[in-house]
Amino acid sequence: MDYFEHNKFGRTFALRLDKGEDILGSLNNLIEKENIKDGVVVSGVGTLDRCALHFVTHLEDASKMYYREWKDQPLEVASIQGIIADSMPHIHAVVSDQNAAWGGHVELGCRTLYLCEMLIVEMPGFNLTRVSKNDDINSTDNFVKNLVKKANI
Repeated sequence: MDYFEHNKFGRTFALRLDKGEDILGSLNNLIEKENIKDGVVVSGVGTLDRCALHFVTHLEDASKMYYREWKDQPLEVASIQGIIADSMPHIHAVVSDQNAAWGGHVELGCRTLYLCEMLIVEMPGFNLTRVSKNDDINSTDNFVKNLVKKANI
């Protein structure tokens, strides 16, 4: 187990997405526009009419993924959360229809139906980056334990 302590919180952003706006694309735009290097997506809720998530499907090979897409279907977003490390978001969501719920890694193409809201907290000076802890790119260790701290706090 690795862990890193940080006690500096920066700006907080409330991101509102209206009909037709992409969740991940909009978050990437905010990160670039506001020069957010490290942060946390602490909350997100809303509705989608298109969604793309991927799920890990193999116990020994994390590169084997299942991709699920919904097109022109109303979905409720029950939760969005994740980490921004070195300006790169790693975001997961739970979405549902009237029959079932699914959780997974958010891909481009998650389009707002009516409204989506996210709360992002910046963590300046945390200096996070993702690096491999194992030479095997397909290793579960590479995908699960890949958030490490660089340097100087």
